[in-house]
Amino acid sequence: MPPILYLIAMASFAANLSVRAIDPVLPHVADDLSVSIAHAAGLSAALAFTFAIVQPIIGAVADLIGKARVMIVCLALLGIGSIVGAFATSFPMLLATRIVCGIGAGGVFPVTLSLTSDLVAVSGRQVAISRVLAGAMIGNILGSTLGGVVGDLFGWRGVLGVLGVLTVVASVTIGFGLRRKSETMSSGGGSLSSLWHGYQVLFANPRTRVCYSIVFLEGCCVLGVFPFVAAFLFELGETRLSIAGIVIAGFAVGGLFYTLSISRMLPALGVRGLMIVGGALLAAQLVVLGLGLPWQAQLASFVVMGLGFYMLHGCMQVFASELSVEARATSLSLHSCFFFLGQTAGPISYGFGIAHIGKMPTLAICAVIVFLVGVVGARLLVQPRPATRAG
Repeated sequence: MPPILYLIAMASFAANLSVRAIDPVLPHVADDLSVSIAHAAGLSAALAFTFAIVQPIIGAVADLIGKARVMIVCLALLGIGSIVGAFATSFPMLLATRIVCGIGAGGVFPVTLSLTSDLVAVSGRQVAISRVLAGAMIGNILGSTLGGVVGDLFGWRGVLGVLGVLTVVASVTIGFGLRRKSETMSSGGGSLSSLWHGYQVLFANPRTRVCYSIVFLEGCCVLGVFPFVAAFLFELGETRLSIAGIVIAGFAVGGLFYTLSISRMLPALGVRGLMIVGGALLAAQLVVLGLGLPWQAQLASFVVMGLGFYMLHGCMQVFASELSVEARATSLSLHSCFFFLGQTAGPISYGFGIAHIGKMPTLAICAVIVFLVGVVGARLLVQPRPATRAG
């Protein structure tokens, strides 16, 4: 892996420290600010929705003025938004800071993928992206775990304050590191006309609609359940926020298994096999989540869920990087846009489903959807190998 990708992975790590950290402490946010847990889950949806709707703008700006510049500025904005959120005195104020954090996060993760795609040829891109994703996964592990531990010690305000300071420090460090790499700090070199042409090429590709629809459903059915994990554990009598954080962190641990094994799984299963098996693993673990098993079993289930998710989602990221080479940052940003729109709809859909038809039926419906996503995606997106002639 080129050395510069380590800095890009560090940016992904720093951004993901803050994204999932608030999930384990949502019950305390709800108590402190006098709102319901379903209402508090709206904080996760607000960040995801903001992340999604700014993607077309941020992707275009990154293509025009330079991806690294946009990434660093947005990383700093994410840190500042978290720090301000630590001092929120009302739910609307906290909600506003999470919206700011959504804007900041929106400029980091998809741009890291775009920079990686610029630096690595398509033949080695899935493995390279998996290495950069490792930074995001470790950030998710430490973010959710640290969120639970710090939440038990200092409350949810301490979580936002600590992670906000760490993110601001990371933005300064990464900025100095990338400034030495002139090729990444240079302007994008594009123009509005070339950007428009890139959009035309992107949406003329029939695979675009399939790709973006799949990542929307991934975000809705898989990531949408995360804000309810702590509440599910509360139903079992497990009220320690650190345990909720550890369970959620299992998802990122599964992602690390994917990162370490993708170079062997890809030749063995192929892209089509990765998508189908990944969808099957996700479906099985959503059903397991509905069984109300002890937290240790749920942790193991989340590890398997994370592995299945990245088997499917890693393939989708490579597809998205090739939808439009002329506007790669825009293409990957729209990919993230639909993914986070799914994460916005997910908590709302889960909340509605759990309230009206129950936890297990809701999880079972989502399990069927993600399995079909893997099967249909493998059929529509993976090009069949050309037949070889005998003799």
